[in-house]
Amino acid sequence: MSIKILALDTTTEAHSVALINNEKIDARFEIAPRLHTQRILPIIKELLYKQNMRLGEIDLLAFGHGPGSFTGIRIAISITQGLALGAHLPIVGISSLVTMAQSAWNQIAATHVLAGINARMGEIYWAEYQRNDQGIWTGKETILSIKIVLSRIATLKGKWAIVGNIWKIYPELSKTVPDLQLIETNIILPIAKDMLPLASRAWQRREIKKVEDAIPVYLRNEIAWAKNSNP
Repeated sequence: MSIKILALDTTTEAHSVALINNEKIDARFEIAPRLHTQRILPIIKELLYKQNMRLGEIDLLAFGHGPGSFTGIRIAISITQGLALGAHLPIVGISSLVTMAQSAWNQIAATHVLAGINARMGEIYWAEYQRNDQGIWTGKETILSIKIVLSRIATLKGKWAIVGNIWKIYPELSKTVPDLQLIETNIILPIAKDMLPLASRAWQRREIKKVEDAIPVYLRNEIAWAKNSNP
């Protein structure tokens, strides 16, 4: 059976939607920082109409759960909850960082990816991903200062693809490091189309959730809480 997945992301200044049905994919991607709430639902309606589908025919609703913009993450969760409740759909949250790693795999078959999104205040949402033979990405997501990211990069070896908007914002991150080759890509922001294989894998692994389990991943609040919890 071919799974029908609707994916949406509003975690950054871009918003995107993708729909797969019988292996046919339709997708939209727009950079419009303050238009997420106005544009997402019309785009979803457009893609469903194009594939002659109703929302209730979807098997799984995937959404970008962060990290990224606080407001953008809340928009994604709010829209997801509204759609899922109305059509009784299961959901799955997908990381914005791992979505970009998946983009690197889709484009250049990268299995080692450095993913970063600007967290402002001199900090970066950061992950160092590796992909195994089963297509599973492993890597810890965190928020780090530029100085710490530089120190982490200095310890790496081999070939690593780089994705996210931080590489243009902080060009010093790309400085030459012995035994390390950084492979540039054009992947700047997460895109819903590349959430589809991640959502499909979550479906196969029975990692889907109920609508009440739509949980945001902010990282900044989580790190602050962890620091305050330690004596």
